[in-house]
This record gives sequence, structure tokens and C-alpha cells, in this order.
Amino acid sequence: MMLVIEGLVPFVFPELWRETFRKLVSLSDGQLRFVGITSMITGLLLLYWTK
Repeated sequence: MMLVIEGLVPFVFPELWRETFRKLVSLSDGQLRFVGITSMITGLLLLYWTK
């Protein structure tokens, strides 16, 4: 299921996906860690909410 959701954005919006990764590459380590922890917390909250 995760791969289906992750593959949806590059399939539907390939230019947006490419631009997002260009921006992510330019972030500092601290900013990338913040994005990572935010994604993990969001995922955990979605799992909790759907159960």
C-alpha cells in the first residue's frame, strides 16, 4: 500500500515530484531531519487514527 501511495505523486504530477526533490537536496541536515520526523509522526498519527 505504501508503494502505491508513494508512486501516485510521480505518476500524476511528475514535474512537481522532480521539483520537490530538487528542493530537498538543497536543505541542510537539520532541515531534512525535521522533514523526516514530521513525516514519521504524521504516518503514526494516520495509523492510530485509522485503527
